[in-house]
Amino acid sequence: MYFKSYIEKKVSAAPLAFFRVAFGVLMCLSIIRFWYNGWIEKLYILPKFFFSFYGFEWVKPFGNLTYLLFVFCGLAAFLVAIGYKYRIAIISFFLSFTYIELMDKTTYLNHYYFVSLVSFLMIFLPANATFSVDSYLKKIEFNKIPKWTIDSIKFMLGIVYFYAGLAKLNSDWLFRAQPLKIWLLSKYDLPFIGNNLMQQDWFHFAMSWSGAIYDLCIPFLLLFKRTRVIGFVLVVVFHVFTRILFPIGMFPYIMIVATMIFFEPSFHEKVISFLKEKFTLLNYKVQSKEVFQYKSNTVPKLIGVFILIQLLFPWRYLLYPGELFWTEEGYRFSWRVMLMEKAGYSNFKIVDGKTKQFFYVDNKDFLTSFQEKQMSFQPDFILEYAHYLGDHFTKDGHQNVEVYVESYVALNGRPSKLYIDPKVDLYKQKESFKHKDWILPFNDEIKIKGL
Repeated sequence: MYFKSYIEKKVSAAPLAFFRVAFGVLMCLSIIRFWYNGWIEKLYILPKFFFSFYGFEWVKPFGNLTYLLFVFCGLAAFLVAIGYKYRIAIISFFLSFTYIELMDKTTYLNHYYFVSLVSFLMIFLPANATFSVDSYLKKIEFNKIPKWTIDSIKFMLGIVYFYAGLAKLNSDWLFRAQPLKIWLLSKYDLPFIGNNLMQQDWFHFAMSWSGAIYDLCIPFLLLFKRTRVIGFVLVVVFHVFTRILFPIGMFPYIMIVATMIFFEPSFHEKVISFLKEKFTLLNYKVQSKEVFQYKSNTVPKLIGVFILIQLLFPWRYLLYPGELFWTEEGYRFSWRVMLMEKAGYSNFKIVDGKTKQFFYVDNKDFLTSFQEKQMSFQPDFILEYAHYLGDHFTKDGHQNVEVYVESYVALNGRPSKLYIDPKVDLYKQKESFKHKDWILPFNDEIKIKGL
């Protein structure tokens, strides 16, 4: 009964329209920024080899045609912003952006994953109900939409923040101030605070604890009207500060703008009215309909399943033995943001299984410096690269190829130690969702009390 009454609740369409415009504009700017900085060539044209997500090995760049993929994605984002052919535009953006994200695992970032999830969610939402080219062309706009359509985006934002906070409830973050201590100590060149505040032990702990408290509390501060302004001020301060300290791209701007969906509908209505007054082209007259209605309950049920998956998926790490930060099995796609500082060294040995003759590989012959850095401390990267080397040298005429690695990794300021069993022929190991028993034990403990 409660579910039915909730599904039938209606609110102003303005917050979702505002979110659509802001999301589309930011995504379009992100694509332009990516192109302007030369990252398309650097990350997707020049490399000889690309690391794949398990099950998506078929997703690869298109050579120089990869530029067209980015043009298509940017154009789709622009059409989403103006609300033209919205359903086609948002589906096109979701598919193209997600394809870009899947082309090379080396470039994985939590906020790329967030964008893919939100764009998928928006496929099913009436974000073009008002203030859109679609409503102008059809001469019809809807003043009200189902409340759950806006709440679904709020819920996604809440998951990101709250799960990021839960993940910080571990002994490294709270009781060693790691890895923040490592990063903040390196910021000695910042004006005014670099040589003093950033070097203070108490400040490292203050930042760690406040970061955890912030992530855990911010969804609730934004949710309630009395604390919303405080919450939003904290969002702005937090993300501006992290943007100054760390090179995290568009993520701060995305989160600042996205959290504005928590504002009262009157705020978004005033913004839209202001834009219509300032830009004559936007001040069009159409037939106004009161309520947008879905034809069935299929869509809200589908969104409910989607939200449930997002709630459960980050907990999959519990299915694996060993220390999560060490093995990274179940680490990605779970809102563990900036929790680790890992550095590694991986030296690969190609062996003839019969004669036992061997030689070592120079990783620079096959990988970019960025790829080599990421590969050196992530076990699925190491395995995939070992298979690539095995295939390469087999095709090159070498016989009875076996691939071994001498890999050392340091985690959150601990001394470097042997990471992968050097006696295991990685060329014989297969990627799967099973535990990788060739990862050597951590022999330490990071007490995880949250996620």
